Amino acid sequence: MNRRKKLIEVALPLEAINTASAREKSIRHGHPSTLHLWWARRPLAAARAVIFAQMVDDPASVPEEFPTPEAQEAECQRLFRLMEQLVKWENTTNEEILRQARDEIWKSWRRTCRDHAGHPRAAELFNPDKLPAFHDPFAGGGALPLEAQRLGLQAYASDLNPVAVLINRAMIEIPPRFAGQPPVNPEARREKTLLAREWRGAQGLAEDVRSYGQWMRDEAEKRIGHLYPKIEVTPEMAADRPDLKPLVGQKLTVIAWLWVRTVKSPTRPSPMWTYHLLPSSGFLANPARKPTSTR
Repeated sequence: MNRRKKLIEVALPLEAINTASAREKSIRHGHPSTLHLWWARRPLAAARAVIFAQMVDDPASVPEEFPTPEAQEAECQRLFRLMEQLVKWENTTNEEILRQARDEIWKSWRRTCRDHAGHPRAAELFNPDKLPAFHDPFAGGGALPLEAQRLGLQAYASDLNPVAVLINRAMIEIPPRFAGQPPVNPEARREKTLLAREWRGAQGLAEDVRSYGQWMRDEAEKRIGHLYPKIEVTPEMAADRPDLKPLVGQKLTVIAWLWVRTVKSPTRPSPMWTYHLLPSSGFLANPARKPTSTR
């Protein structure tokens, strides 16, 4: 029996995949890169497309269903249109698009199981009710196992780097444990309507992460917030900064404190300088009134 070719062996809608992959570099909301900036992270769009294409049969390899070249081409174009939708960032959590992709994977897998029904280990290796598992032994940032899991495969990831292991646990191991469960934070418990609503996927877990993250921030501000005072924008600061002129008199939160070492001048006093990086962009340099160090 001839082995059926997979879609990835024949053709792919590369332009759509490349466009979606390039766009991901500018996305910073809801992307795994916000969890940890992994230096060799693969684009999620490309990972999703590759896994889908290597699981789905090429129509030309299914002559019993698509007997003519025209029928094969029409089916190929249908799969391409599905992939073009599948790789879009907006459809990352689109259950309808993902369901269609999973259906195509299941269809090809069951076809494979029928082809190998006479295999001596068919019951173990070609179970039509259980998709084959996905294992990435060098998972790194976890793009491939994450997308395999999104497409309905049981994903396994491993890596020698403990940071990579931590990233993968946070993305593909912990969220499924709490899939479909409501949040457990105190605020959610008080609001019984929140517990009564439907929580899909990891929405409940995400709500807990937001709630407890805000609690930690508030506690930190209570305990050490006084050590990081806000800076008032003065007319002198805004003299050469047109963008700061509307903010004169306002106190802005400092997002970074850069302490600069100084060397005392042998001929004249030299004040210590601190650089305040404000949200408005740019640096503001001011001599500290009370230097904390003369080094």
